[in-house]
Amino acid sequence: MLAGVVFAVLFSQLLLYPGIGTLVSVLGADTTSSGLTATTLDASMWFLVAEFAAYVAFVGVWGVVSDVTGRRTPFIVAGALAGAVGYATLAAVPALGSIPFGAVLLLRVFQGAMTIGAFSLTMTMLMDLEGGHGRNMGAAGIAIGLGAALGAPIGGQLTELDPIAPLLVAAGLLVCVGALVSRLADRTPETSRTARALLEGVRRRPTLSIPYAFGFIDRMTAGFFALVGTLYFQDVFNLDAGTTGLLLACFFAPFALLQYPMGSLSDRIGRTIPIVAGSACYGLGILGVGVAPSVRTAAVAMVVVGILGALVSPATMALVTDLAAERERGLAMAGFNLAGSLGFLGGFLVGGTVASTYGYDPAFLVVVGLEIAIAIVTVPIFVRLSLGSDPAMDGSTGRETGNR
Repeated sequence: MLAGVVFAVLFSQLLLYPGIGTLVSVLGADTTSSGLTATTLDASMWFLVAEFAAYVAFVGVWGVVSDVTGRRTPFIVAGALAGAVGYATLAAVPALGSIPFGAVLLLRVFQGAMTIGAFSLTMTMLMDLEGGHGRNMGAAGIAIGLGAALGAPIGGQLTELDPIAPLLVAAGLLVCVGALVSRLADRTPETSRTARALLEGVRRRPTLSIPYAFGFIDRMTAGFFALVGTLYFQDVFNLDAGTTGLLLACFFAPFALLQYPMGSLSDRIGRTIPIVAGSACYGLGILGVGVAPSVRTAAVAMVVVGILGALVSPATMALVTDLAAERERGLAMAGFNLAGSLGFLGGFLVGGTVASTYGYDPAFLVVVGLEIAIAIVTVPIFVRLSLGSDPAMDGSTGRETGNR
């Protein structure tokens, strides 16, 4: 059920991506004379940035409040329902007709601030479950990947019908999320802590910076594909929104379907090989997408990148669970999602700026270089600290690993 909630949130988010250029035009980007809307790429970039800036600003707040109160479900319900209001209000903008694009971006900030609460705390509830961390995070990864895999092509088809349709479907899904989660029981630890104690506890675990760093760079590549990759496929291969969504699904389908077995694999062999070696190969796979001469070869390259992403993602999230103390999981996962949101922002801003200024090829090189560089830099850290070397990471080892 928790994985279903994660799926719905990600599915809603990805519905908007294939038709992002058309959507921002309908929401008023074409009628606003501003540096934010100088081109379709600029307007699309800032529309995506607004949501993830809200993620960055509010994900920690949701995590701290949840850990301090010892509750998850009421905050997930509140975030989902308020996020639905945000999506529905955005869908009403064309009917109102007089809202400047800056106000649209503020609505997007509100929607993002609410949605990240539902997403991050649902992930935390998965951390609260017993069993192998890799398997639990693999379930989350399947939900994330399937939400993205289905959201992109379906969003493209909905855009063909009406550019506003993805917003309306997203609002409806988040209402369903709120209703579903209201039936779940909290599984938070029985003891609670003050906000200061939580922050101090996470601060004493500097090794959390390792999964955070990988989460940042991996989400950066996802943000890069969501914006620059979408426009790259449409400009270079002359694809419509529907076909673009299908091409994006070539990545997200294997990324989703392989999350659970890859997460279980990391429970057996440890986190080091999936994270470090997987990230390096993942970067090379992205480069293959950038040099693909045709739609067919680009699709094959996207499938390869999806497989490699499935190797990295659940192991990285499981490492957060391995390292975090039981009573600090909400804040620890919030930190991971904060790093991921910053990564998405980096993918939008760095990728969009480089692509707009220098072209698509340099943008691909920048993102690939960062992905490979972080894998190389962290090898000595993994070796020295033996992070994830114990294949029996099963929920009872989190505190011991964190103190190692």
